[in-house]
Amino acid sequence: MKNFITYILFSFLLLTSAISFAQKTEPKKIDYTSDRSYKDEEKYPGAFILAKIDNQVYFNHEGIEVWCDQAIFYKESDFFKAYGNVKMKQGDTINMTSDYAEYNGQTKFAFASTDVKLTTPSNTLTTDTLFFDRIKQESFYRSGGKVKDTASTITSVVGRYFMEQEKYSFKRDVVVTNPDYVINSQQLDFYSATGNAYLYGPSTITSENNKIYCERGYYDTRNDKGYFVKNSTVYYDNRKLQGDSIYFNQAESFASATNNIKVTDTANQSIIRGHYAEVFRDKDSLFITKRAIASMKQELDSIHIHSDTLMITGKPENRIIRGFYHSKMYKSDMNGKCDSIHINEKTGLTQMIGKPVVWSGNSQMTGDSIHLINDRKTEKMDTLKVFYNAFMIQKDSIEGYNQVKGKEMYGLFDDENQLSEANFIKNTETIYYSFDDEGTLIGINKAISSSIKILFDEKNVSDIYYNTDAENILYQESDFPENARRLRGFNWRGDEQIKSKQDLFSDEAPLNLPKIKGIPLPKEEEYFFEERDEEDGELLNENSRLSPEMLQHRETDEIVKDSIPQQKKMKNIPLKKKKESK
Repeated sequence: MKNFITYILFSFLLLTSAISFAQKTEPKKIDYTSDRSYKDEEKYPGAFILAKIDNQVYFNHEGIEVWCDQAIFYKESDFFKAYGNVKMKQGDTINMTSDYAEYNGQTKFAFASTDVKLTTPSNTLTTDTLFFDRIKQESFYRSGGKVKDTASTITSVVGRYFMEQEKYSFKRDVVVTNPDYVINSQQLDFYSATGNAYLYGPSTITSENNKIYCERGYYDTRNDKGYFVKNSTVYYDNRKLQGDSIYFNQAESFASATNNIKVTDTANQSIIRGHYAEVFRDKDSLFITKRAIASMKQELDSIHIHSDTLMITGKPENRIIRGFYHSKMYKSDMNGKCDSIHINEKTGLTQMIGKPVVWSGNSQMTGDSIHLINDRKTEKMDTLKVFYNAFMIQKDSIEGYNQVKGKEMYGLFDDENQLSEANFIKNTETIYYSFDDEGTLIGINKAISSSIKILFDEKNVSDIYYNTDAENILYQESDFPENARRLRGFNWRGDEQIKSKQDLFSDEAPLNLPKIKGIPLPKEEEYFFEERDEEDGELLNENSRLSPEMLQHRETDEIVKDSIPQQKKMKNIPLKKKKESK
């Protein structure tokens, strides 16, 4: 008897639980109120026609409220079509208005058309037609739409709003219009709460003073800051900055770039390269380091400047280039090294400081500082000046060294950019190997004079002129001791000579470049019109204004192929055909 009672109680509890579960899972029906309700079975079989007299028709279904002037309500299938001054509200965050809307209570799928406006706390979307899936909490348009944010207006052909993430995904002909700039992109993911935008595919940001191009990037539309990777370029008035990654701050007119940087200056016909750079547009200045090299065109040749750090400042007509630490210079007919270098492009003056050395032709010149002066009209070398401890060495064919030293030296260049004349003044000394016309060594000449003038022909010394009262002695080679054949201060640095552009980096260790923190590809989302389980029901009600084709995914819903990786492809929704009208 006791077991029987226990069985009865267990069965009762099981039945009660089943009934309770069924009550919990059974979808709620659509509630409504209307001033007027009638039927017209001939035109709308099985439907109630609801109309406004004093108050709008009102629907309520699981947190969504709808108002309209007139509605066709299919109560059995929980579906209605709303007409005139339609307003749809979900909680405190989503408000939508339109001229027409329909809603399927079984699938919680809505559609609105004509003057559609969807409003959230941070933005407003307007479009011609809008699909709204309450289960996924997503809305979608493919006929063109516009979103107005607190700072910008965004338009696109295709758009999708993920309500829980407060994220828009705009595709095809995306345009962001801001008072200070315009963004054009193939795909742009926009987070409305923060104003952050992620750009995918060929994209540009254009303002009055600059233009940015990238194929993947991030932009803070409210603070005008961005980070760009993949073929990124910033264009200024006459300067173009490229790099593996670029940070940009519009308000401060500042940009920085990392790895494989190239700065092209069209006004001065120069290219600067390196692996880290900072650009200040308002100050017209550039800072670049890590294998920094500036290449500037001069007539039919180019001069290349390399330093640990390069700084370029000033407007194009008054530009200054500074190189700090381990500076090197290479030109096809001249090269040199020093600790620091200063170039004034307006005056054509190049100053080399800190153990400078210059090689021109067969001659090596050293001193406390060296100045090279370029003729700005002809863009050819004009003058070379060596201040304090000027020393010129030219290696002789028999392993000897022609040498000239003095307090200062002033040199002139010919039309071929070759040193044609050198004038040494104050306390000058020379050691010169003299040959006859057949190339036989005559002797070694040692001289002391107050000043010396040297002429060059085909890069070699052709004549030497001494000032009056010069002490000049010609020694036979055998009579001139080896230890006397080098003047005090002699320092031949021929093994350091830079013979090609590549030699500028010959004594540097390989660079270990930082790894760029990239911007991830857009998340692979399922199509908005994805396949549903049978128990979820069909999205399309048989009485809907929509056709089955309108709820199919289209190729035009995606951006142009090859712009970015395509989204994961899902199966199309199996839809029933609409019944033919009687």
